[in-house]
Amino acid sequence: MEGHLAQRRRGLESKIPEIKKTLEMVLYIISRSDSDEPIVTEFEINDTLWVNAKIESTKTVCLWLGANVMLEYETGEARDLLTEKLETAKVSLNQVKEDLTFLKEQITTMEVWTG
Repeated sequence: MEGHLAQRRRGLESKIPEIKKTLEMVLYIISRSDSDEPIVTEFEINDTLWVNAKIESTKTVCLWLGANVMLEYETGEARDLLTEKLETAKVSLNQVKEDLTFLKEQITTMEVWTG
């Protein structure tokens, strides 16, 4: 059980920065939506392959949902979805940390009691 909780904690700890980074990008795109200047950026196509891009105007973004699934969202919907996912991930991480602490206390108690 401890191994499962530790693995879940590591997964959440790696997922939260990804969600934050994606949310920051969506917020940046929203902030630049009224600007006439295009956004110039680079996209990673593969591990060693990058491409330059110029984003003239966009009202939508595509988000990876997992299991090789990508969906297109309006920027406001994407912001709301990512904000919700970030909060849920933070709550889950805190719960997992609490569960691990409780489990370790119980293991220690059991070892002292049986020892």
